[in-house]
Amino acid sequence: MSTRALRISHVGLRGVVGNGLTATHVLDFASAFGTFLDLPASRAPVVVGRDPRLSGLMLREGVISALLATGHNVVDLGLVSTPVIQHAITRLGAPGGISIGASHNDAHWNALKFFGREAAYLSTTQATELLDIYHLRNFRFVPYGRLGALSTDDTSTAAYLSSLAGAFDFERLRRFRVVVDCCNGTSSLLLQRMNEEYGFSFILINAATDGGQFAHSPATNARTVALQLAPLMQPLNAQAGFLFDVDSDRVALATDRGGPVSEELVFPLIADHVLPKSEGRTVITNLSTTALIDEVVARHNGRLLRAPVGRQAAIDALSAFRPGQVALAGEGTGAIMFSRFPYIYDGIVSMLTILEMLAERGQPLSDILASYPRFSMLKGEVPLATTRIPALLMSLQEQFSGGIADTSDGLRIDWPHSETAPQRWFHVRVAQTEPIVRVICEQRGAPPYALHDALMDHVRSFS
Repeated sequence: MSTRALRISHVGLRGVVGNGLTATHVLDFASAFGTFLDLPASRAPVVVGRDPRLSGLMLREGVISALLATGHNVVDLGLVSTPVIQHAITRLGAPGGISIGASHNDAHWNALKFFGREAAYLSTTQATELLDIYHLRNFRFVPYGRLGALSTDDTSTAAYLSSLAGAFDFERLRRFRVVVDCCNGTSSLLLQRMNEEYGFSFILINAATDGGQFAHSPATNARTVALQLAPLMQPLNAQAGFLFDVDSDRVALATDRGGPVSEELVFPLIADHVLPKSEGRTVITNLSTTALIDEVVARHNGRLLRAPVGRQAAIDALSAFRPGQVALAGEGTGAIMFSRFPYIYDGIVSMLTILEMLAERGQPLSDILASYPRFSMLKGEVPLATTRIPALLMSLQEQFSGGIADTSDGLRIDWPHSETAPQRWFHVRVAQTEPIVRVICEQRGAPPYALHDALMDHVRSFS
């Protein structure tokens, strides 16, 4: 079996269905989650939903069976986006929920994503407890008379859209001509209803919820936008374009001029709009996110907090603040959490926020983006045995001295702008779910080819 066919980590359970992710994995992990969750006195149900992947029905049966066996009532939302599941957890007062779907992975992948009572991803401490229960198989199954009950709820999407209508001025936003690539995912279900019930006129492509094979890779990056969405912008006279992953928590952009926008720019763009309006002054991101976010946050007299890569780290960082102190949190994948929602990664909210920005500024998206200084990022990865990581990081710190080092997640070194060299940085870290080392470097202005090549050669020398 490929080392990439199954990934069990703090992030959750993810794998290729059949030769990696099996029914046994699903039953055991869902049993662990049912054991992890307290049985609420109110008997409020655990929320379950899925994306359109063909394997989702198999995973659904295993998830629901395990939750019922651990004594929980379950409400099945059916085919919905992950943000809708998280919204329903809050609305129903649920002790937690499970999203069945593999986000930006291809159709033969699937995953379980776990949420607690606050509708957020589990913290590192919570995820560690869940993994301990799973690995020890210390499941709490209840006797026959205490088994949970199953119900369905087909109102969750309507309730979610009603919440969006209360947060955004739909009348103002629906005048925009927008093309959306749904990548055969759950965003099409939401946007079709917004067209029908709220008077929008989104032009949807790849809107069929076909879980057998997606029209293209669901990766939310500039390359996918350039191939699939950007060429349609000018022929359709669109003012903005959006590309979603399958479960609608990430988004990528195309401009009115047909230019693909790096996924790294989504977060700074939204921060530039949200920070002036937010009571909270703190922005949370990870060590691999573009330095443009530093400039945007500083422009609005905010505070930027960089955490290790991973959604658990973002949740851990959020837990140190009171509600409302954090304006938003996000990463360079197009996944962003907002304070006016319960810190949920939500691509639909990101899309509406960008349209709100266009309405308020009265400028084309291409002009707004052109006003930012240019930062160029290069990325690479190298397979490497974990036993060699400490020596690699020490060697890198010795060779690339003279900058500001951060060792909280691998090694990041920053060099500020000087008379002889532009501002630049690199981040070398071990992937959470694969036996590889990721190499990311960025420079103000032209791409840092020399730095990237030197880093890749150095890392390869340890492989």
